[in-house]
Amino acid sequence: MSNGFVKRLLATQAGWSALALRVPVGIIFVAHGAQKLFAWFGGYGLQGTGQWMESIGLAPGQLMALLAGGAEFFGGLALIVGLLVRPAAAVLAFAMLVAIFSVHAANGLFMKNNGYEFGLALLAVSISLAFSGAGRASLDAVLAPADNKR
Repeated sequence: MSNGFVKRLLATQAGWSALALRVPVGIIFVAHGAQKLFAWFGGYGLQGTGQWMESIGLAPGQLMALLAGGAEFFGGLALIVGLLVRPAAAVLAFAMLVAIFSVHAANGLFMKNNGYEFGLALLAVSISLAFSGAGRASLDAVLAPADNKR
């Protein structure tokens, strides 16, 4: 991998404001991923989540639970510390698209009806971070400092 590619991957056009998006949304993703992977915070773990995913047509269920939980847990950690935020945010955006269209879209917008409004908000933040990068208060900015002065 070339140094230029890594530098572009870590580059960011965001200032300090990305921190306000990264940390709270990262915490949300970590918690949701931990529910799927480890059965923390009232979740069902890989087996239970996998069975549910299988029941809605996402098969093989346990693999889908591992992929979704891994994306959310490790992607959320990446957002919190600001490391590899662009690829993490892209993966999280994809996970939110799958969640919206496979689980929530048929229920309408509102969360009261298990709708997609929460997933849409997380998708919007993820897309924003994928475009802007991690911002100044991040490990990405430390690792690629030349392009991050703003």
